[in-house]
Amino acid sequence: MFAHGLAAARERCGFKLVAWVVMPEHVHLILVPGLEVPVPRILCAIKQPIAQRAIKRWRETDAPILDKITVQDGRCRFWQAGGGFDRNVRGTKELGREIVYIHNNPVRRGLVEHPTDWAWSSARWYAGQREGQVPVDTALW
Repeated sequence: MFAHGLAAARERCGFKLVAWVVMPEHVHLILVPGLEVPVPRILCAIKQPIAQRAIKRWRETDAPILDKITVQDGRCRFWQAGGGFDRNVRGTKELGREIVYIHNNPVRRGLVEHPTDWAWSSARWYAGQREGQVPVDTALW
């Protein structure tokens, strides 16, 4: 669901996607916004439809998770509170390190042996396994 939402937001907002990984409880993205849409709007375009879709599905099945994510005013909070951890990447060496870090997240966690074993990441795209993957923009450097 996240990969689909990421691809749709990329089309709508026109940002460049450099790398991504979905982990069980968080995501990492490296993106370059265009001139028209600022980062907060991009993140909203990614996160809001995913949250709405997941919560709708959970409501249809009366999923027990709803009790855990419902806040005092009765709304469901799909994403953690706060804006996440945003920072600028300065230079190609740092960018390369960050891409490797993102792709190795599932390996460090012990979920897979190799980054390309994890389906919910751009590691396969970088390895040339492009079938069914969210395209990334590698021609930035």
